Amino acid sequence: MIHTKAYAAYSATEPLAPWEFDRRELRENDVQIEIIYCGVCHSDIHTVRGEWGPTYYPHVPGHEIVGRVTNVGPAVTRYKQGDLVGVGCMVDSCQGCPNCKRDLEQFCVEGMSGTYGGYDRIDKTPNQGGYSNQIVVRQEFVLKVAESLPLEGVAPLLCAGITTYSPLRHWGVGKGHKVGVLGLGGLGHMAVKFAVAFGAEVTMLSTSPSKEADAKRLGAHRFALTKDPEQLKGLNSYFDFIIDTVSAEHDYGMYLNMLNVDGTLICVGAPPTPAQISAFSLIFGRRKIGGSLIGGIKETQEMLDFCAEHNITSDVEVIAAKDVNEAYDRMIKGDVRYRFVIDMKTL
Repeated sequence: MIHTKAYAAYSATEPLAPWEFDRRELRENDVQIEIIYCGVCHSDIHTVRGEWGPTYYPHVPGHEIVGRVTNVGPAVTRYKQGDLVGVGCMVDSCQGCPNCKRDLEQFCVEGMSGTYGGYDRIDKTPNQGGYSNQIVVRQEFVLKVAESLPLEGVAPLLCAGITTYSPLRHWGVGKGHKVGVLGLGGLGHMAVKFAVAFGAEVTMLSTSPSKEADAKRLGAHRFALTKDPEQLKGLNSYFDFIIDTVSAEHDYGMYLNMLNVDGTLICVGAPPTPAQISAFSLIFGRRKIGGSLIGGIKETQEMLDFCAEHNITSDVEVIAAKDVNEAYDRMIKGDVRYRFVIDMKTL
């Protein structure tokens, strides 16, 4: 077994604390990775606090992982010791269903295996995530990372990045499109960067006037304060797409009415309560509302390559492992620009 150091939740109510456990020995197609950085995602908080349903403890979160290969199984052909790699939100899938065969492993009919919060498909042990010094993953779910980018900024691309890149690509967002980005946080700041890079006109939609300068620094062409009715008057039937990154309750109808004919509201945030939507918001304008969940492995690699080519990374604040509980509290208050990343040397 591979002895591993980590930070883990021991219950839904206790702070995360140090924990040591054993990773599995390498199977034939496994890659062992020394983790350098791991991003901190809102999903981590929801999971370890049991807010998305029952979970197991101890529980090591973390699915925005960048590190170096330290060992490989005998059947591994894609990676070698010393390679710079990443691991995102999933570490396995059935590989045989129609969705997996379409490179949509995130929609595996049998259910993809989460980097944490899921179970190993072979030995049924709980998967433990990236708040640790190493991880073992089958080679098909390991991604190549360019040496040219700052690694701390690359880590959040494995969740925040692909969560926004994938829907923009799926809906064909590009030159000539008017895109609104609702919410400037970990997801929203990546949505701005990608939509601008794809050639769209981008407007940041925010409740916080303090976000305007940052939105424009990130590349947004326009800013609208959603609490100001005067600023919203010119946005009726304006956008082709709105990327909705908000995970709190909000008025979907208000934003649907900002869409032009055939416009689409794309939800990547996950509020805790069901949305209330009037059919008339959809009928008048033939508007649509859709959702998106990360991306498949092929698309995630495409995203990482695009970021390397265009020098795109996440804006991050690097923290020590011991500060993760404080980071959770600050995230809930929105006090981060725009992603916390744990330096695993601090373990």
